Amino acid sequence: MRTALVIGTGLIGTSAALALAGRGITVHLRDHDPARARTAAALGAGTDEAPAGPVDLVIVAVPPAHVAGTLAAAIRDGLGRGYLDVASVKGGPKRELQDLDLDLTAYIGTHPMSGKERSGPLAATADLFEGRPWVLTPTRDTDTEVLNLALELVALCRAVPVVMDADAHDRAVALVSHTPQLVSSMVAARLESADETAVRLCGQGIRDVTRIAASDPRMWVEILSANPGPVADVLAGVAADLDETVRALRSLESEDDAKRRAGASGVEDVLRRGNAGRARVPGKHGAAPTAYETVAVLISDSPGELARIFADAGRAGVNIEDVRIEHATGQQAGLVQLMVEPTAVPVLETALKERGWALRKG
Repeated sequence: MRTALVIGTGLIGTSAALALAGRGITVHLRDHDPARARTAAALGAGTDEAPAGPVDLVIVAVPPAHVAGTLAAAIRDGLGRGYLDVASVKGGPKRELQDLDLDLTAYIGTHPMSGKERSGPLAATADLFEGRPWVLTPTRDTDTEVLNLALELVALCRAVPVVMDADAHDRAVALVSHTPQLVSSMVAARLESADETAVRLCGQGIRDVTRIAASDPRMWVEILSANPGPVADVLAGVAADLDETVRALRSLESEDDAKRRAGASGVEDVLRRGNAGRARVPGKHGAAPTAYETVAVLISDSPGELARIFADAGRAGVNIEDVRIEHATGQQAGLVQLMVEPTAVPVLETALKERGWALRKG
């Protein structure tokens, strides 16, 4: 691949363009809003000038509802040797394209499993896809050269290729992406009219659950409108669990010992099933999840403090596997939770204490 055309310069399109441009590919940028394409070009993602002729790969990065129309126009205009889209839904656009009676041998549907709560070119980064799954949905008609171009794109973006059927992909993202977005938004919506005293008690748990609720509603309406059936199926299962859990909690209020025991059993059941499901989420580098221990450190909200604590951990020979920061309400301080291998805990605690850090239990 030497040249590419990215149509749609939002978060995903601009991030892909930045990754390609950074690896020597000549990238052309196009958007229905020329100002967005100019912004992406100013960030170093390529040029907003039209290519002189067909490019090696056309990357369509528009909302699912516009994928088929945009791809059809690009194919009819002969803009490239190969074409792919990066929409988060695959089955619908594929069927729409098939209904248009086009030669689709030069097309492959793809979906990089990466994103942010923020959208638009200014949120884009060249490393957005590094280490993340990038789904490819080839069909029997997909040309081998186009599949190779898609694999090259994935490699240049340092992502991990995963081959799936389009409809299987849509059922999978309904479970692992689309439903979590709705559930997060539903929980966050409880805070809208909550008493200010309750809101001030928000800790890391509510922050974790509601983080993705900050996403753009208009973007998610477009995504969910393209995959409503599979998402509704998953939500129906969640709703059944909610109904059972509500009944179990009501039973815990009963004066009848048998009902209280049944209620406790019902609550425990959903929590245990949650444990079992969470244990299946892949861990670091896609390996089986590892149970890390947490070392909690009080840290001031000052420039360089995080860098200093990471440097001190490095000097102690300890690798930080993950990190969380819990901010203290109304104070210029917070609690940094360093996740490490269990055997590294004594080494890290000793090293941090020697360097003057204040450790906290729990």
